[in-house]
This record gives sequence, structure tokens and C-alpha cells, in this order.
Amino acid sequence: MASGILIVDKPEDWTSQDVVAKLRGALHERRAGHGGTLDPMATGVLPVFFGRATRAVEFFEHAEKTYETVLRLGLVTDTQDITGRVLEQRDAASVTEADVRAALPRFLGPQKQVPPMYSAIKIGGKKLYELARAARAITIHALELLSCAPPDFTLRVHCSKGTYVRTLCHDLGAALGTGGCMAALRRTAAGAYTAAVPLADILAHPAPESLLLPVDTLFAAHPALTL
Repeated sequence: MASGILIVDKPEDWTSQDVVAKLRGALHERRAGHGGTLDPMATGVLPVFFGRATRAVEFFEHAEKTYETVLRLGLVTDTQDITGRVLEQRDAASVTEADVRAALPRFLGPQKQVPPMYSAIKIGGKKLYELARAARAITIHALELLSCAPPDFTLRVHCSKGTYVRTLCHDLGAALGTGGCMAALRRTAAGAYTAAVPLADILAHPAPESLLLPVDTLFAAHPALTL
């Protein structure tokens, strides 16, 4: 029976649950769960826990995440990303690299973030879109502009659990006066995990269970205690 943690590079257009379901079959292990949902349009680091290691998922729930995302200015959608229905379009040609850099610091630190209205997260058994929107406490630890090709600006975001990067893009667009949405998203780190194996390579591997990491790797940043 497979037991351990598999760090998957999730492909685009797959849900996190799709990945888990596919790997259950590949590793012949019914007990499996992932460590943090990625939307279908997102790619990157998705830790998947198997067998006895699934008990460690609760210790991973509060792990910080790092993303690279593309902010597209001048476009506002109902899902806050480019897959949604367009609500508004504006000319963003006047926004400069310096303007974007100047706007970033105001989004650093602890803050309240309102999840996108379409979100299917549940509160009290009801989906969010069935309730009034409620702010969530998050922290953005670091926010960096990596490159720009207006109207697209690539950002690196280091944030707490529960942060919606799409909402950050939406709010940045509003702060810059043009509106904005998320055009791409890749998770580059989840907790201490950064190196991920593409899903296709795992499924083609003759012994995918050999790619499992021991559960101890989850606690690698903590000192050992001898009892």
C-alpha cells in the first residue's frame, strides 16, 4: 500500500480533485487527499497525500503559498479572471511599470479580503454565492513585480492560506483606476515544497510509488526532538 506525499505539477484544465482521483488509480491507494486547492486554470505545486500520510494533511492546512500570476489591466470579469464574463473594459495604456510598483506596498501585510462572489466555498453548509459576501483575514507577506508587457504585469505573491490571487488582481486593477483580472496563475511553492513532478510523468512512470516523499519532509523546517 502506498504511503507518503507526492508533489504534483498540476496541469491546466484539471481540478485538484481530478488529479487526486487519477492518482488513486495509478498508486492503487484509496486514501488520498490534496494540500490546497488549485483552480482548473492554475498550474503548479500540488502536494497529494496517500495512505497513512493523509493524517498529515491537517498539519499542512495553514502552510504559506507562493504564486506567479499575470495581472491584466483594463478588464473586469465576474470571476475576476479571464475565463469569466466580461463586465467592463477600459484603456490601460497610460499605466506604467512605475505605477504598478507604487501600488504594490498597500497590499502587503494582514488585511481583509472579500472572496469572489462565484466561489463555491461553503459556510455553514451553504455555498458562498448563496450568502452575502464576507471578508476573510489573510496576510500577503511579499508582492513583487517580475515583468511587464502592458496591459499584462507578472507578479510573485507570497501569501497565507486562504488568499485569493484573483481577488488581489481585481483589487490592484481597481487601485490603478483601470480595473483588472487574473490572466494566468502558477503555484511555485506550497509550504517547503517547490520541486514538483508533472502529472503526465507520474502517470507514465513504471513505479509511481517510488516518487513518494516520506511524511517527515513536511516537518523538515523543524528541529528534531529525541525522546
